[in-house]
Amino acid sequence: MHFQWDWLCLGVLIISSVAAEIENEESLDADVEAEDFDKQSEEADVDRDKSPLEVVYQTPKPTGEVYFTETFDGVLAGWVLSKTKKEDTDDNIAKYDGRWEVEELKENTVPGDRGLVLKSVAKHHAISAMLTKAFIFDNKPLIVQYEVNFQEGIDCGGAYIKLLSSSNDLNLEYFFDKTPYTIMFGPDKCGEDYKLHFIFRHKNPKTGEYDEKHAKRPDIDLKKFYLDKKTHLYTLVLKPDDTFEMLIDQSVVSKGSLLEDMVPSVNPPKEIEDPSDKKPDDWDERPKIPDPNAVKPDDWDEDEPSKIEDPDAVKPEGWLDDEPQYVPDPNAKKPKDWDEEMDGEWEAPQVPNPKCETAPGCGHWVRPMKNNPNYKGKWKAPMIDNPNYQGIWSPRKIPNPDYFEDLHPFKMTTVSAIGLELWSMTSDIYFDNFIICSEKEVADRWAADGWGLKKLVASANEPGMFSQLVTAAEDHPWLWVLYILTLALPVGLGVLFCWPAKVKKTDEDTDFKKTDISKPITKGELKQEREGLEDDEIELEEEKENEDTAEDEEGQGGEDIDDEEEENEVADGSQEEGDKSNKSGSEDEMKEADESTGSRDGPLKSVRKRRVRKD
Repeated sequence: MHFQWDWLCLGVLIISSVAAEIENEESLDADVEAEDFDKQSEEADVDRDKSPLEVVYQTPKPTGEVYFTETFDGVLAGWVLSKTKKEDTDDNIAKYDGRWEVEELKENTVPGDRGLVLKSVAKHHAISAMLTKAFIFDNKPLIVQYEVNFQEGIDCGGAYIKLLSSSNDLNLEYFFDKTPYTIMFGPDKCGEDYKLHFIFRHKNPKTGEYDEKHAKRPDIDLKKFYLDKKTHLYTLVLKPDDTFEMLIDQSVVSKGSLLEDMVPSVNPPKEIEDPSDKKPDDWDERPKIPDPNAVKPDDWDEDEPSKIEDPDAVKPEGWLDDEPQYVPDPNAKKPKDWDEEMDGEWEAPQVPNPKCETAPGCGHWVRPMKNNPNYKGKWKAPMIDNPNYQGIWSPRKIPNPDYFEDLHPFKMTTVSAIGLELWSMTSDIYFDNFIICSEKEVADRWAADGWGLKKLVASANEPGMFSQLVTAAEDHPWLWVLYILTLALPVGLGVLFCWPAKVKKTDEDTDFKKTDISKPITKGELKQEREGLEDDEIELEEEKENEDTAEDEEGQGGEDIDDEEEENEVADGSQEEGDKSNKSGSEDEMKEADESTGSRDGPLKSVRKRRVRKD
């Protein structure tokens, strides 16, 4: 077991050394990057137009057939500000007087790349432009793509666009909320409701009226796209097979069918409920009815109250029966302007009786109420299945007189303009790089030349891992606990796997060494050891198979005993009288004692060792 712990500790030390080596290399790299960053910061202070990555921006150019493009890098040509007012709104805010500017991003700026920015708060904004070529919904897909950056976050407001329907009387100077549009697409948020709109206006082939059809909400959480203050790419793809896709940053967030995934449905139901049908008077919808054969028991008393006075209750000791709960305020004074003729006789306001504060209660004592054990309430017959139950009535179905079937809702009204008609409680909403085309490759190439550079610069300016962890902990303080546990885990494992093994080994070594320490032996202990040695020696002698006779065995034991006695006497004499000479025997007797015990030196040592182990 100790061997396994040692190897585990060795493995932990090796991993720690490798991690330290990697950290040293990263720190060296970080120092180099920090020096480069400092140099770039100094250059940025001199010339703020230079990107830290020295990104060379070129205005995107379409690589195929397009119906509309706009980069806002040059003069804002072709865009028209609305001069009308919003209907059904207060005159103070009805006018479309929200301000627009063309400027660079506040953060993660790409030098030379500019966009259209909504600047006003709590105002209506409306701006629009004609398409280069009208888009006719025939046999080509429609792809609408643009960039949005909520530079200050978003409280309540939208960043959606409208593709305006073609008409002879379309005037962009009078573009407002009721201007006919074919498609509305883009992000919108108010409160905690985060939306990505896709709405198209469908023409009823029977009546010629238009109805709005809304795509179902995406299944993913859209919150991060509205609050991270980054530029995001929004794309809508409509295909001639009546399917659609909505993408954010070139990832599909919602897709479906124009025939099945719109609310309300494009095609009405074939049958509807007959509005003239009425439920018969004798129609029984009750699944359960009271049992008509049930009889109230004779002992059922409906007059018993639910609560009765507790007969076992006793008035608390010290109850003040003669003291009222409230008394006139002795400190109150009649107002100077009190008119008894008009206001009546003045009375001081009532305040709680101060004497009742220290007493269990005041006034007339009333027994408390308790539940009546005999209470049963009003008797009701038990419920049974209704034999006449006919189910829930519903009107009969009739053919829908307004029914129609549009098998290709993709064939929408032709689009000839694009517009932004917005209200926002947050300023600095950034729009850029609009494109309307029919080929996905064209839109992807356009995105790479514009949004791709913004994404690259934003990624390069991302804070380090440590900064991100600290920022996250500031928003969610409970993360500090997770960080501490994560850092403490390796230390705890090291203590658990390594430290106890070392302590155990040290204790064993200490115990083993304690047995080797010589201690002074008293006379009594020496006598007990001698007696023990004699018993062990007799047992060894009896086990010998090569002894001739029992008499020799006893004689030999006697000689050994005599030798041991002489040896013990010498030891006792030396301990008791240190300054006296040993008179119990001569040198010859000592030699004889040594010779007599020398033949059994081995067995005696083994006996001593064995007794030490037993102890």
